Amino acid sequence: MASSSEVSDVPPDANFSTFISEVKAIEERDSVLTPKLQIERLLRPGSTYFNLNPFEVLQVEPSMKVEDIKKRYRKLSILVHPDKNIDDKERSQTAFEAVNKAMEMVEDEPVRKKCLDMIEEAKNKAQHEITEKKKFLKREGKSTDIAEDDPQKYKEYVYKTTVKLFADYEIRRRTLEAKEADIKKRERETEIAEEEKVKKRKEWQKDWEDGRDKRVTNWRDFKGQKKKKAKVGLSFKPPKPKLEKR
Repeated sequence: MASSSEVSDVPPDANFSTFISEVKAIEERDSVLTPKLQIERLLRPGSTYFNLNPFEVLQVEPSMKVEDIKKRYRKLSILVHPDKNIDDKERSQTAFEAVNKAMEMVEDEPVRKKCLDMIEEAKNKAQHEITEKKKFLKREGKSTDIAEDDPQKYKEYVYKTTVKLFADYEIRRRTLEAKEADIKKRERETEIAEEEKVKKRKEWQKDWEDGRDKRVTNWRDFKGQKKKKAKVGLSFKPPKPKLEKR
């Protein structure tokens, strides 16, 4: 089951703007497609949840065609391939696996659709929150100008909301999976206990059947011994009493 500690690598809100700036700076440098920078990007803090979004991993727009995404995938997979990064083989292997998994998700129609739906949901959620924030400021008689009015800040806010939404879905999936596994485990334990009862019952029945002849023989022997004792009792004649002479 996913615990609260598992989401600790998701950056806190207070530091998110700084974190986003750093991520964007890395992405800008990644335009030269250097293996080292790509490995760093794919293994950066929070990658457990950032990499849940396959389009983020592959650095492509969700609206791109699968054929075009494949081209990007091929370039990226070559860059981070362990054979191309001998001095950082372990980390490059992890990055390579992340890229492969992302492409598998994109090629899987139902999975890709689910990811696209989540991205759209995140956009709607971000827009709703911004609208509610402006309404609140207006009710308070304050200026409705907010940081997210800036296109870059708005993009960062949507990005942040998307990461959190993917993380929330993953945590719920893990929680549900853990519950189902626990239910199956308990059901199996019950089945095993019942199977053990049936097994013992059958063993007892077999022992009972196997011992039938022995019990019959013992009973016959016992009856025979009783008859012998009865005959011995009948053949015994007590001595006649002698009369006393006076």
